[in-house]
Amino acid sequence: MALTKAKIIILKNKQETVNVLFNPNEYVLQSGNQFAWQSVPGLQAPIAQFISGEGTSLTMDLFFDTYELGTDVRLHTKKISGLLDVDNDLHAPPLCRFVWGSLDFKGVVEKVQQRFTMFLDSGLPVRATLNVTFRGMQSMTEQYQNVPRQSADRTKQKMLKQDEQLWMLAAEEYEDAGQWRSIAEANGIDNPRKLPVGRKLIIPRLE
Repeated sequence: MALTKAKIIILKNKQETVNVLFNPNEYVLQSGNQFAWQSVPGLQAPIAQFISGEGTSLTMDLFFDTYELGTDVRLHTKKISGLLDVDNDLHAPPLCRFVWGSLDFKGVVEKVQQRFTMFLDSGLPVRATLNVTFRGMQSMTEQYQNVPRQSADRTKQKMLKQDEQLWMLAAEEYEDAGQWRSIAEANGIDNPRKLPVGRKLIIPRLE
């Protein structure tokens, strides 16, 4: 079976392709979420409020060796590090795809660390390892199309249960305990600590 070479496709008006000299030995995909932690009086632990996803990053080491050719290895490495530069037409670093077999990662180059490890007698570098991090990027339209969403977009009514507080309703309905004030205002509640059990409350739509 023929060896599949990894490549970086630069997504500009005139599409360019950068071929990787040697395929990486491994790569790391990392994802995460960002939360805000809100303290609520009377609770032992804070309430977590989801802010946003941090996106996925792709990190790998790329190896370059031009010793046998006797040429400057930076002629190849600058094609990768140059993806950090602001493109004159885009006014931002270009969007690109790292493609290797089943991996097709779309994003921008976020970080490049260059380590030169072999030199000719003249001092010319002929071997280098680049640690490259790509950060996944999607447009807002793509994200809304890809993520199924159910939100509190209709006004509801709920009956207050024993020991139930407004912040609990807000956490349940909006996934944000801090939105209890929206419920209080919709129901004309001045003191949220004094609420009778069985009271019907309007759960307003969030704009």
